[in-house]
Amino acid sequence: MKSHRSTLTFRTKERMEFVNITGDVERAVDASGVREGLCLVNAMHITASVFINDDEPGLHQDY
Repeated sequence: MKSHRSTLTFRTKERMEFVNITGDVERAVDASGVREGLCLVNAMHITASVFINDDEPGLHQDY
């Protein structure tokens, strides 16, 4: 079984900020060479979160 680990680091300018990391995750998966399986995206800090949703301005207002 093939596996790969990448660490992505982001620095935000505001206390609360939404960062679309879709492209970063896609590049990490492409670079891994893994073509089938699961991709776990985990925020490794207690004040950070990862959520999957459409990138719509209306949803950002709701948050």
